[in-house]
Amino acid sequence: MAKTSPNIVIIHVDQWRADCLSIDGHAVVHTPTLDQLALQGVRFSSAYAACPTCVPARASLMTGLTPVNHGRVGYCDGIAWEYETTLAGEFSQQGYRTHAVGKMHVYPERNPLGFQSVELHDGFLHFARKRKDNPDLDDDYVVWLREQTGRQDADYFEHGVSCNSVVARPWPLEERLHPTNWVATRGIDFLSKHDSEDPFFLYLSFHRPHPPYDPPAWAFEQYLNMEMPDPPVGDWADLFLKEESSHNVDAFRARFRPDVMQRARAGYYGHMTHIDHQINRIVESLNEYGFGQDTWIIFTSDHGEMMGDHHLFRKGFPYEGSARLPMILKAPSARDFPRGQVCDTTLELRDIMPTLLDCAGLEIPENIDGKSFLAQAEQRSDAPLRAWIHGEHTMFDGSMQWLTDGREKYIWHSAGGEEQLFDLKSDPNELHDLAASDDPGSQKRLAYWRAAMVEELMGREEGFVDDSGLLVAGRPVQPVLASLR
Repeated sequence: MAKTSPNIVIIHVDQWRADCLSIDGHAVVHTPTLDQLALQGVRFSSAYAACPTCVPARASLMTGLTPVNHGRVGYCDGIAWEYETTLAGEFSQQGYRTHAVGKMHVYPERNPLGFQSVELHDGFLHFARKRKDNPDLDDDYVVWLREQTGRQDADYFEHGVSCNSVVARPWPLEERLHPTNWVATRGIDFLSKHDSEDPFFLYLSFHRPHPPYDPPAWAFEQYLNMEMPDPPVGDWADLFLKEESSHNVDAFRARFRPDVMQRARAGYYGHMTHIDHQINRIVESLNEYGFGQDTWIIFTSDHGEMMGDHHLFRKGFPYEGSARLPMILKAPSARDFPRGQVCDTTLELRDIMPTLLDCAGLEIPENIDGKSFLAQAEQRSDAPLRAWIHGEHTMFDGSMQWLTDGREKYIWHSAGGEEQLFDLKSDPNELHDLAASDDPGSQKRLAYWRAAMVEELMGREEGFVDDSGLLVAGRPVQPVLASLR
């Protein structure tokens, strides 16, 4: 392909909360590069992951499909990724040079998913490491780390901090050997060698700020002694506290000691600032190699992190800390674009594929669920992409089913049938559950959303809706639907 189409760069992070941008007013975290990208582009305030854990969220990003259509409605490793249409595949087929660096989290691990080349580091994948004698076969970063250190036993787990733990400590090796630096360095190497006559699609996927919370010492110490506000705790939080723990460091629900929480957040925010600095390397390299004038950049995450909100941790939850994403879209500098704006269009990871194809002026496949939000980003349209987003995730012996239009959120817990309703505009931290209110207006909204949930779940294999059109609690669930099993 002659160089008539723009380049595309996705900067994808793992487990980064939507509110953790200093330009969004976060009280602690500092993200100067991302702030600058937001000033040069458009920031989206209502972006979500419909199934907010690594595998199903990435499936939506890479296929443009809803969870029910790509079949992953919870977290499950070891299920083959066999999809007719993929994000990278569309760019490859339409003349782009496509390359991925970092976390893919697919199966088999070396499945390129339409990319012409992949340099892989998925982090500590328990599934792969348990079933193989040589995990480095599926980890290019480990091979590189061993070459750099001259030690054939070198591993990124030497510090002993696990990949879902609140335990935090600084990275013990040289900063240049950190997985975050490796992703940026390999991406810059791709740019340095790319034939500028052809457009490229570059996917840079950072494993952090996902645990282990092991940023370089300077980044960890930057936040270690900072005053941090207490996490928000809703008037409904007791719904989950019956199985809380203060000693299980990878718990989904817990009340940890204040010093443990302080270190965990210092590690989490330290990762963010470290990544932010490495993103600056990428942006500067794009300019140095002459690509800045003709490159779209999108920054987003696969899901968030509860980090103690409502005494909850990790991800998979429908609440804002877990399900809402940061998202910034920066246009080529030569293109007319409403820079520095905040767009409140409610969108989801499935919408990234059609949007980036739209940015590139390429054909958008008809067999996907996502919709381009480029017109909304450019303020050519204020029409919503859809009436609501339906999200779900198997958890706690059931499925957390939820709906949001960016203004309200309805949640149905399939295990016990509990309902929740939040007014996100007046109560963005989801402190007050309106489902428990006797207010007629709240009950009317609850009935509206309940009917919408019935509409979404009608005909599902789990039997969530009975013949009379009522939601049925207690139905057995699995993280993958029959189409994948």
